[in-house]
Amino acid sequence: MKSADRVLTILEYLADNRGATFVSIVRDLGLPNSSTHQLLRTIRQRGFVELDEVTREFKLGFHLWEVAQAYSSIQHLADIAQPFMDELTATTKETVQLSRLDGLENVYLAISESPHPMKLVSSIGNRLPAHTTGLGKVLLAELPDAVLDERLRDVTLERFTDNTITDPDRLRTELRRIRERGYGEDREEYVVGCRCIAMPIHDPSGAAIAAMSVSVPTPRFNQQVARQIRASLPETIRELEAKLGAQRQAEAEPR
Repeated sequence: MKSADRVLTILEYLADNRGATFVSIVRDLGLPNSSTHQLLRTIRQRGFVELDEVTREFKLGFHLWEVAQAYSSIQHLADIAQPFMDELTATTKETVQLSRLDGLENVYLAISESPHPMKLVSSIGNRLPAHTTGLGKVLLAELPDAVLDERLRDVTLERFTDNTITDPDRLRTELRRIRERGYGEDREEYVVGCRCIAMPIHDPSGAAIAAMSVSVPTPRFNQQVARQIRASLPETIRELEAKLGAQRQAEAEPR
């Protein structure tokens, strides 16, 4: 763990200073010579840093940029999804959210807020325990069983309300139901007063890359509202998936 922390510290230092010599790195970060030399050699071999042979300065490497493009693709997804989300909000008059899975948390990528004064308030970048939300449960349901079992091993599922699912076996049963019916629900499992319905978003290969939800304050939620969401949400997702497929095809075509 100490080595990992030092590697990240070195990368942040090089980003701030646009490069530095070995002596500067050791001096400014207070790191030992021998282990720092080994760390720099390893991350240089992996392409995360480069050494300017003239100035003898270490700088961030090209491979770090390549890895960072994974974030760019996430932002790309959010940008493409936003107009579809805004249209769905106009239809349902409720808050629409886009999220992806990170371990056992769902991370919010984009939000279209309800015009009602009483509404779900959230923000991009927020993380919530996946077992407590419709979005998170939908994304957990898309994982292979072996991957899900590994993520749940030796984990305590925290309780937030009386409705939170904290038993792993009960959660697995809920995820099987979600796979069968194609959508997940939050029944006031993270916070009392909010309900939501969520569905997965797939890329052209069929892999789940994110999920979208419509969140409704409990006083406005009823079976008619639920039916409307279950009708309009999949249509929005189909349109978004078609757009993503067309975008992928356009990017793949030779120019």
